[in-house]
Amino acid sequence: MSDENEAPEGEDGEEKVKKKGLSGKALILFIVLPILLIGGGVGGAFFAGVFDSEETTEEVVEEEVVEEVDKVVVFYDMPELLVNLSVSGNKTAFLKLGVSLELDDETVLPELEKLLPRVMDNFQVYLRELRPSDLQGSAGIYRLKEELLYRINSSVKPIQVKDVLFKEMLVQ
Repeated sequence: MSDENEAPEGEDGEEKVKKKGLSGKALILFIVLPILLIGGGVGGAFFAGVFDSEETTEEVVEEEVVEEVDKVVVFYDMPELLVNLSVSGNKTAFLKLGVSLELDDETVLPELEKLLPRVMDNFQVYLRELRPSDLQGSAGIYRLKEELLYRINSSVKPIQVKDVLFKEMLVQ
């Protein structure tokens, strides 16, 4: 007379008790953990935009076209500059420079022309301190371009000049 709840004695009995159900650790390891990993992966992919459609709506395309049409680039040619460069000894070196300014809006041209004497003064002061070796190579030209752009934007605030373009540059 043995109850069904009692475990049989011996090695066979121990195996039958273990096979009845999964322990808590095995349940977490083999069922809960994979479900959490899969769910986390799907959630991360969703937030990363993997499931977003590649199609653009007509409104977005129309807005991009309107923005491209509205942008008009204006170029303003500054007067040529002729300055003597800083050299040691009895040598003389000159820089002849012609630049054009790139602007986004042509309505700022009258205001820019009013401030042109200040811009020319800033350019003259800076250019007279340069040595011929400062203008050698593409790195020297790039530094000159960036410095002129910085100086002109600081001189004509709130007008924003996008770029300084070299039309002519002669070092003699």
